[in-house]
Amino acid sequence: MEPKERVEVVLKRKKPDKIPFTIYENKLPQCTVERILRNNGLCIVKRISVYNVVYPDVKFKTITYTEDGVTYTKTIIETPFGELETTNRKTSLTDDFTTWKITHIFKTPDDYKKIMFMVKNAKYLPVYERFIELEKECGNDIFLRGYVAATPLHLIMVDFMGIEKFSEEWAERKDEIENLYKVMVEKLREIYPILAESPCFAFNFGGNETGNVMGRERFEKYVLPLYFECGEILHKKGKVFGPHLDGNNKVWADLIAKSPIDYIEAFSPYPDTDMEFEEGYNLWKDKILWINFPSSLHLTDEKKIKETVSRFIEISRKDYRLIIGITEDIPKEKWQRNLLYISEVINEFSL
Repeated sequence: MEPKERVEVVLKRKKPDKIPFTIYENKLPQCTVERILRNNGLCIVKRISVYNVVYPDVKFKTITYTEDGVTYTKTIIETPFGELETTNRKTSLTDDFTTWKITHIFKTPDDYKKIMFMVKNAKYLPVYERFIELEKECGNDIFLRGYVAATPLHLIMVDFMGIEKFSEEWAERKDEIENLYKVMVEKLREIYPILAESPCFAFNFGGNETGNVMGRERFEKYVLPLYFECGEILHKKGKVFGPHLDGNNKVWADLIAKSPIDYIEAFSPYPDTDMEFEEGYNLWKDKILWINFPSSLHLTDEKKIKETVSRFIEISRKDYRLIIGITEDIPKEKWQRNLLYISEVINEFSL
């Protein structure tokens, strides 16, 4: 099987010739080891959207500047009700992908009407041609994965407000947050049909929620119902979807088990989180575990890495619900060695 085919086969609940091994497009530097890994079956996961978002009545201005060798990007959003402003910074001069949010667009209660207008003003336009062309270019070594969106409450909590401000607003103006949430859900429903009719097969939907921040009650009320809505539409067209749940999941593990999601992407087993691989695999019996190989184990030795990969594969051999992925950075001095170890073990196991 080709690398892309192997991923598709598992997502369709069929038997692959070996466990798929995947990595995000920005985690694999071009070099000799990269070529060896790809020749041995490593599949690159390239994330792409099948829709664009435009705002006919909102203007966005971006200003990039450097202070003390650190690059900052300030975005000013102009609405009829006033401006919103947010600032991000890069982690380092050499890091092109990771950014930290310095200021959020929500600062005072006056910003609710500005954000509400921006959300309502969004228009979603299919861009299927971009996906089709890229799929032709990428061939069989790259799996193109789409996405739905961030879940609305998570977007409000993390992107719009930040945790501290969200906590204040949840205590003092919960009704305002819920009004904004309801509008965002209505807009989200405009996206589902675009995805269902697209040529893309798999979509990530939200994620990055953690139990000690989102909480079980909010997850059950504000996140879980959206999985059912999305799943009903996507499944009718033969699509699959899943959230990026790379944190502690025990608090809502039973809710995930009852949900219609097809895969749990970036699940990071113990010792990185509060769930063992076996625990997740046995509880989520109808889900594919598209894991992130535990990041902490990249600091261990060859024996520990190979033993862990072997254990994961042995557990999954009864029904092949496993994709081993790399979704986080690996120390520069470790990545070549460790990925070769993982690849070596995967290729030793014939299914």
